[in-house]
Amino acid sequence: MIMIPVCTPTISEAEKKYVLECLDTNWISSKGRFVEEFENRFAEYCGCKYGISTTNGTTALHLAIASIGLKKGDEVIMPAFTIISTALAVIYCGAKPVFVDCDPETWNMDVSQIRAKITKNTKAILPVHIYGHPCDMDPILEIASEYNLSVIEDAAEVHGAEYKGRKVGGIGDIGCFSFYANKIITCGEGGMLITDDDDIAKKAHSLRDLAFPQNGGREYIHDAIGYNYRMTNIQAAIGLAQFEKIDYFVDQRRKHALKYMDLLKNIDSIQLPVEKIWAKNVYWMFSILIKDTFPISRNELIKQLIDNGIDSRKFFVPMNKQPIIAKKGIVSENESYPISERISQQGLYLPSSSNLTDKEIEYICKVITEIAYS
Repeated sequence: MIMIPVCTPTISEAEKKYVLECLDTNWISSKGRFVEEFENRFAEYCGCKYGISTTNGTTALHLAIASIGLKKGDEVIMPAFTIISTALAVIYCGAKPVFVDCDPETWNMDVSQIRAKITKNTKAILPVHIYGHPCDMDPILEIASEYNLSVIEDAAEVHGAEYKGRKVGGIGDIGCFSFYANKIITCGEGGMLITDDDDIAKKAHSLRDLAFPQNGGREYIHDAIGYNYRMTNIQAAIGLAQFEKIDYFVDQRRKHALKYMDLLKNIDSIQLPVEKIWAKNVYWMFSILIKDTFPISRNELIKQLIDNGIDSRKFFVPMNKQPIIAKKGIVSENESYPISERISQQGLYLPSSSNLTDKEIEYICKVITEIAYS
């Protein structure tokens, strides 16, 4: 049986051509024309002056947090519903993630809960744009301005998404992206932070490269704890070739989502993703919730999809349910985030590759419909 994968990259001749240029010229490490060109073009696309590439999305987050000087005792408000790398990046710097629940429609952080979590130790807000839909950024920016807090956007899943006409990731002080193989554009592994802030960009550039002196020399003198988070020219070559097709990839994801929604819209026992009037959802993953009225559980549906040659994935597990977060004393035993916990149990995402075919979507929806009415 041929399995429809949950997500695969779309690789063409341009990626091969650029990688071969790296090999032919011997520029395979962190120097070479593709790194700077990829950084500059992606940052400009998002409306920012600076792009600082990294090894992956997690290191982009860590570099962003380190670049604003967060330290032990500082607190960062973020959603309980996210992948654990967001919280880990805060913990790496000795700071403490403080969680809020998510919105039941967009699955992004519930901005109405932020103020109640602010303390004298709060230094930043870290919204995570989930599964392709932007967070509601205006209230976040308003609160951040009022309390003098930094805003770091985790935009790993929203390449090309927009909030009120602005590219997501370029709205806060820093935006962080992942270019993992399942992202809308990929380097295989890779990440980037973008910013308009001169000081943050300078700090991030230095810390990314082991805090070498930034005077152009190669003196082995270091005045900060730096990291080796450099993207290779080969990764950047793939990323640049992918970036040149980003609008096409976004259009494909949106087209596929519309087809999914049209074919599944009459199943009342499934909650479909939304697109708020102020948002452009790029549907990184086409995600659904299986309500209690569906004839089988979410886990059983996943099994039956596999039996029919369809791959899928469960939603993230909330941070308050992560053993290491509890072990670190970051959450208390009675801490609850009911919306995050519910959607974690009910949610799954379906095949979402940019190269998915209409025939495949029709087959997936046919299988789900037959199960829903069985």
